[in-house]
Parts: sequence; C-alpha cells; structure tokens
Amino acid sequence: MAEWICRTLRDGGLEGEHAPALTINDTITCPLGALVFDHVLSQLSAFIYSQKSNSKGIVLVALSRSPSYYEQLLKSRGYDLASSSTWFKVLDCYADPLGWKSKLVQSGSIRDLPPRSSLTVNLCKNVKDLDGLLSSILELGKEFSADGKGRFVVAIDSVSEMLRHTSVSPVAAILSNLRSHDQVSSLFWLLHSDLHDSQATAALEYTSSMKATIEPMIQQVDGQRGNAENLSLAEQNLRRGKFCVRVKRRNGRVRLMFEEFHVEKAGIRFTPVSSEDEITAQSLVPKVQFNLQLSEKEQNDRAKVVLPFEHQGNGKTIQIYDGRKSLNEDKAEMQHTSAEKANSSKGEIIYFRDSDDEMPDSDEDPDDDLDI
Repeated sequence: MAEWICRTLRDGGLEGEHAPALTINDTITCPLGALVFDHVLSQLSAFIYSQKSNSKGIVLVALSRSPSYYEQLLKSRGYDLASSSTWFKVLDCYADPLGWKSKLVQSGSIRDLPPRSSLTVNLCKNVKDLDGLLSSILELGKEFSADGKGRFVVAIDSVSEMLRHTSVSPVAAILSNLRSHDQVSSLFWLLHSDLHDSQATAALEYTSSMKATIEPMIQQVDGQRGNAENLSLAEQNLRRGKFCVRVKRRNGRVRLMFEEFHVEKAGIRFTPVSSEDEITAQSLVPKVQFNLQLSEKEQNDRAKVVLPFEHQGNGKTIQIYDGRKSLNEDKAEMQHTSAEKANSSKGEIIYFRDSDDEMPDSDEDPDDDLDI
C-alpha cells in the first residue's frame, strides 16, 4: 500500500487535473511520521534518479530539519550527490526562518559561516511571506529543465512549522496553488495533527487527495501514563505502528487501506496487518464491569422466544400465494369471499399480480431466517 502511494505520487496527475497530494499525519502517541516522510522521499528520489518518473526533480522545503540531514539521508541510500543539483534542490527554511541571523551578521554580532553541503540549497529568510515562499519553490522547480517547463515534485517536511508563523488559510492556499500549478506533478507534506485544532487539520486534509495517518499499534490506557505496562507499550509504539490511508477517488468515493510498518536500521518496512497483533491488542483492553456473553440458560431462553415473523404452522399445509390462481379457483374464491363479506363487517384487501412477468415476493427470504 505504501508503495502504491509512492507510485501514485511518481506518476502525477493527468493533464487538466490537480496534482495528487499526500498528507502524513502523526501524533505524540506514535511520532513516526518523519520516518514515513523520509521513506516516501527516498522512494520518489529513486524513481527520479533512475529516470522512471515523469518528474524531473524534487524541491524539498526544509522547515524542521537542516539540509545536512537530507544530505546524509541521500548518501545512506547510495545516491551520487555530485549530480544531485540536476534532480534535487532544497529550500532551506530551517537555518534562518525569520531572518534574525542575517541581521546579526550584518551588525557584526556573529560571523557568517558558509553552509557545507553537497546539495543545491537556497536560503529562505522569511517563512511568513508565503507568496515569496511559493515563488521560490516554483523558481527552483524551473531549474530542472532547460526550457523551464519540466514537472517536479514538492515535499514539505513540516506544515506544522509553517502554522507556527501564520494562520491556516494562507497555508491551505499555498498548498492549493501548488496542486493546481501545471509544473507540479505531485506534492506531500508532514503534519503533527495533535498540535492543531480539528478545524485546521480538516482544512489541510481537504486540500490533499490522500491522507496517511500514523497510529500506535496498541493504545495506552488513559490515566495510567506512569504505569510500567504503559511505558513498555510506549516503547513498542516507537518501533512499529499502523499505516492507515484514506484515498479520495475521481468518482468521489473514498478508499480505506491499512498496513503495519516496523522501524529498522535501514529505514522502515511495511507489512500486511497481522491477526496476532489484533488479538494482542484485544487482550490488553481494560476489563469492564459488564459482561456481553450469554450463559447457557440465557441462550436456551432466547431460543424459546417466538419471533413474530416466523411461520409457526398449525398442522395444515402451508400454501404460499403467488398471485397466479386458475380461473376456476378464482371464481370459487370470489364466491367464497362474497359469502364471507355478507356475514362479516370487516374489510379485506385482495392483491392479484398484473402479469406473469411480475416476480412473486411472498416466498423470498433474503436473510434466510424464515421457516417457509
């Protein structure tokens, strides 16, 4: 499933459609969203580096980690950083996000140390200026092709950092503008959803076509954070988690998918959801004061209850009316009915089918729970 998401981001959107966008959500209970972000970034880098993607390169907006971190990440994946300028560029919003460091350098208070990085890095000195941020992203993307018209991927390592300096509306607007831009083939970002209110989270998720939520494998019991068992569970949730994906399709339908992932030295590994973990999770649910199971006596009593929709039978042959009586039977029935009406003040409704094409419904039992 995670590989399917990476392929979707690799292929990009069709002409005239918005670019596919992925929101990666995590919380403090399972803070592994950054590792999932690195996995998606590494997979897309592999596609672009081997020229298996329509995109010419990746523009990474670094807000929560320095460009040197991503340099080491690419090195660990075996990429030649000497040629990285042709397919990987970084917009550094981490070193000096508000321009304070530059002002101190100009005043002579500190010395300016040139960054030592093999990556192509452009410095952003005002993350509050989202219009300037959008222009910088698009300018870096144009450098991937000679004519400036090649398509590229945009990766934002923390939208939560952007929300520290500005409100939700302009952040959602810049994401929407990137999705609708002709040269952006796809984009994805990381959001720490428990740091923001539900309205802000919903607004950012609305701008995306896919949402991946990182959930703990085992939920902790509320009110017992200091419990030794809960501490053990917290350690387990740092080594593995559930990857829950919600995809909005073109026809408006929503597709839900689930996977597990395990943290390893080489990165993270995705596996199908195992039934053993589900059983373990159920066994750790705290005991409650009520029992939903029935005793043997209760089961016998329930079996003796006569339900109103069951055919009880009274010793006679059960005949199911299908609306196709013969003429003789019809006349006899009408005479019998007329005689009964003369001696009774009750009304009666008699239904005959319009034609033989009308299927009888009196003998249908879709739930297979009637004694017909």
